[in-house]
Amino acid sequence: MTESRPAPGKWTVTITVLTGTMIAVLDSSIVNVALPNMAGTLGATIEEITWVITAYILANVIIMPIIGMLSAHLGRKNIYLASVAVFTLASMACGAAGSLPLIIVFRILQGLGGGVLITVSQAILRETFPAEEQGLAMGIYGMGVVLAPAFGPTLGGWLTDTYSWPWIFYINVPIGIINVILVQRYIIDPPYLRHDKGPIDFLGVGLLTTGLGAFQLMLEKGQEKDWFQSPFIVWLVVIAAIGMALFIWREMETDHPAVDLRILKNRSFTAATSLGGILGMGLYGSLFILPLFLQNNLGYPAMKAGLALMPRSLAMAVGMPLAGRFYNKLGPKFLIASGLLVGAYSFWGLGQLTPQTGFWDVLVPQVWQGIGFSLLFVALSTAALATIERRQMTAAAGLYNVVRQVFGSVGIAIAATQITSGIDRSYAVLSEHVTVYDPATRSWLATVTAGMMHRFGGDVGMARERALALLHGSLLSQAAVLAYNRVFLLIAISFVLALPLVILITGGEATEGAEIMVD
Repeated sequence: MTESRPAPGKWTVTITVLTGTMIAVLDSSIVNVALPNMAGTLGATIEEITWVITAYILANVIIMPIIGMLSAHLGRKNIYLASVAVFTLASMACGAAGSLPLIIVFRILQGLGGGVLITVSQAILRETFPAEEQGLAMGIYGMGVVLAPAFGPTLGGWLTDTYSWPWIFYINVPIGIINVILVQRYIIDPPYLRHDKGPIDFLGVGLLTTGLGAFQLMLEKGQEKDWFQSPFIVWLVVIAAIGMALFIWREMETDHPAVDLRILKNRSFTAATSLGGILGMGLYGSLFILPLFLQNNLGYPAMKAGLALMPRSLAMAVGMPLAGRFYNKLGPKFLIASGLLVGAYSFWGLGQLTPQTGFWDVLVPQVWQGIGFSLLFVALSTAALATIERRQMTAAAGLYNVVRQVFGSVGIAIAATQITSGIDRSYAVLSEHVTVYDPATRSWLATVTAGMMHRFGGDVGMARERALALLHGSLLSQAAVLAYNRVFLLIAISFVLALPLVILITGGEATEGAEIMVD
């Protein structure tokens, strides 16, 4: 039977699914600040301990595309409940684990459960709210997705300092138990997801796991291994290429695919998903490099660097519900185009950094960035699913989220590589113009050397070495700033170049097949 969900019901469902979403997203960032403590306790190197992050992200990426198939076979409520239970138990096990291999295993289980929670929550909200409130639904969902990782490092640091690092995992346990109770009571399966007894495409799942897992692992470890200088990375590329090629062939040939790639024939969905990937690149890439700039170049301590990022998150938290309300009035095309342009403007602003950059020079572009990301996140999340048939809703949400996640990893990998290589290139260029044979440089060195002798005493040779070290540090600082600026400007350009894709987005109205129905 088709009926509208009562107003109190939809908010109860919203609280229920957002609880699961927030703890799942929170765990992608809460462990970051605790890694040094974990490494010390477990006797692991920094390279080894980063697998705690990598394992979670890998599992997220692998599980997201096949959630539609799992929901159809097992029931969406059942898989949601199972995922909350797995996530909660794995969290408790992570805190109690006494070795790095055990934590990595349990983090994989956490990631599998968390990936389901993030994706299924989006599909449930899409179906719970009426068509005229779809933008609002995605705005609320976006708040959960954005606020959790923003507060993750701060919360993780406080728990680690006040108690100990296992508590960054134990905190999930009571929340997970509450979420199980809420899901059991308030979440229902829509009729069209029941009674799918077709065969499971185990071959497709295996090929997807191999190809996508290898690709994600390459992105996570590429910078660390110096990319294609490492045979390990080369083999990962080969495995990823072969695995994904065979996966696509398999899914297009079988009658019961693990991932229904035919969804990509929907032009609006494909365009929105592609733009979601570009959003992911900008969001995750900038979130990765901006704290590095603040700490390494401006000398911010970790806590201050974290607080300096809050304006963007707060702007997104405020902007997303507003964007949701404007969605039906202004349409997805206008919001997406505006979001891309505002986002590009914000990254252009960050691309003007200098070694003397102050707090406000970083704050203002971030506020603009938060506004742009709000418009993009809400409009893309809503438009991507607006023309999808209801039986394909969960599968489409899985594809959309995995593309954003994978492209986010691509953005981090590109940003990290560009920063490293950009510093070297910029330093080489600056050094060509700043030599001991340059009159201006010789004059500067003479002045600084005299100042060093006056301040510290000693002979001329030692004073000159100090002056040269100061010059080297200054050049290195300027080279770093230039490298960071290039990355921010590159993101700005990518946002502008993505504008033509907006034309392919439809009006965002729910089609007949996508009509909201509640059992």
